[in-house]
Amino acid sequence: MVKMSKIAGAVAALALLCGLTGCNGGKKSGSGKTKLTFWTFQNAHAEFMKDAAETWNQQNPNEQIELSCEVLGYDEMHNKLLIALQSGSGAPDISDIEIGKFANFLKGKNPPLVKLNDLLDMDHLIKGRFNPYTKNGNIYGVDYHVGAAVIYYNKEILDQAGVSADDIKTWDDFYRIGKIVVQKTGKPMTTVESTEHWSFYPLIAQQGGDFLDKDGNGALDSEINIKTLEYIKKLVDEGIAQIAPGGFHHSEEYWAFMNNGGAASIWMPLWYMNRFTDYMPKLSGKIIVRPMPRWTPDGARSAGLGGTGTAIPTQGKHTDLASRFMVYAKASKEGSIKTWTLLGFDPIRWDAWSDPAMKAPNKFTAYFGDGVFDMLVDIKDEILGVNGGDKFPEAQSLVQKNVMFKVLGEKSATPREALVEANKILNSK
Repeated sequence: MVKMSKIAGAVAALALLCGLTGCNGGKKSGSGKTKLTFWTFQNAHAEFMKDAAETWNQQNPNEQIELSCEVLGYDEMHNKLLIALQSGSGAPDISDIEIGKFANFLKGKNPPLVKLNDLLDMDHLIKGRFNPYTKNGNIYGVDYHVGAAVIYYNKEILDQAGVSADDIKTWDDFYRIGKIVVQKTGKPMTTVESTEHWSFYPLIAQQGGDFLDKDGNGALDSEINIKTLEYIKKLVDEGIAQIAPGGFHHSEEYWAFMNNGGAASIWMPLWYMNRFTDYMPKLSGKIIVRPMPRWTPDGARSAGLGGTGTAIPTQGKHTDLASRFMVYAKASKEGSIKTWTLLGFDPIRWDAWSDPAMKAPNKFTAYFGDGVFDMLVDIKDEILGVNGGDKFPEAQSLVQKNVMFKVLGEKSATPREALVEANKILNSK
């Protein structure tokens, strides 16, 4: 148990920080604009919200806002936000909360976040993307994207091997063609993570597998999950896949490896596009985006994964304005379109997907070509959802630190052993 003196010290430190940065916001600036603060752990999200503030001010001359963005480290931001909400002071007006952490902020009968139901036009929104941010029928967060799982292929490497991405329809095809790529080029067909969950979660989710069941209980040891991890281990054991340098797909070592043509493919959600454009510029024009292979002839080719819910702490002085601005920024049709044009994310509104603006040239079409959104429209009914619940943060952590590392990193357990053990731990809490 953390000593009270340490908690008091942390709260005092946060209070000092907020005194310097204006975490509570809500004050009027010299120009008469209402000051609002936004916390995030992604610089791209901050730039997106700054752009939204500019367009909001153009459209709302009587409700001008001055948005101050704080970009903090992932753990630092979530820890500070949790302390601020528990202590009752020091929270920002608006804050990102990553999907794997969101359940921690919904505990108790009255979460310290504003209910957003009345502001959301659910007739046009993809309802499944709100499940991780909902409790007892109340919606507390809005995501940036659908997070459709896709595969990014290095066409240059596939061409060297004399194979085509369009011939990969199933995961059996992926295995077969992967062996050809390794034989012909000496490069791995793909990379998988040993300290994260993104190599595992998309593959189980597209089959209806999950970390939790519909009641929120651990389901890590399902046969779907076990067989899928056995498939991934087979790819590694036979040299078709390589463990990602650095252990995961967000390490600098990995980006350098891929930037120099290290592997022929990687599967990740669509939001990974801006990692390519930002950190792997040498691959521009070489990467093509395709649906995930099917597990069965009529199986789904994707799943909606990952995400960051943006929420409004109830302790803010201008929660109504902050809520309306945030919903405009992320859930309006205009804002939804900008999640694609500015961030390269798949929008959470269906009516945005067919808008002509989605086909206009931008840095992502320049990098990946013009067909990405046509491909997404083709698989939109196959983007399966996942289950959330109070145990989700712990389930995700167990997969990252126990399952993937034991099976692929140190190779000290079989997929069945690791998943059964992790599920026992999860359901014992």
